[in-house]
Amino acid sequence: MSEVENLIYQFDNSQREILLFLHNMLTKEYGLTDKITFKNPCYYNKSWICYLKSVRSESIELAFLRGNELSNVQGILKSHGRKQLRSIEFSEIKEIPIESVKEILQEAILLDEAKPYQSKRKPNK
Repeated sequence: MSEVENLIYQFDNSQREILLFLHNMLTKEYGLTDKITFKNPCYYNKSWICYLKSVRSESIELAFLRGNELSNVQGILKSHGRKQLRSIEFSEIKEIPIESVKEILQEAILLDEAKPYQSKRKPNK
C-alpha cells in the first residue's frame, strides 16, 4: 500500500470512499504519480496537476493548480475567490459527474504536457 493510500484510509467512510474512487481514477486510469504534499494526496504528470483535500467534515475537494487556464466548459470548476486554483467539491460518490471530471482531467493533462507548471513564487533566500 502506498503512502497516499495509507493517508486515505485514515478518513471516515464517505470521505474515504470518494478519496479512493478519485485516487484510483487518477493513478490507474490516467497514470498520474501520487505523492503527499502539505498533508494532502497530490497528483503529478510532468508537473503538479491536482490534489484532493478534505473540506468541512463531509466533503472532498478535487483542486486543479492551473484551473484558471482550463476552459471549464462543463461549468463545474469554482474559484472560491482564488486567482489560479479551481476546484470541485463532492459529498457522495453518486454526485460526481464522472464524464465532466474526466474531460477536465484530460484538459489538465494536455495543458501539463504542452507547458509544465512553473511556480511563480520567488525562491526563499
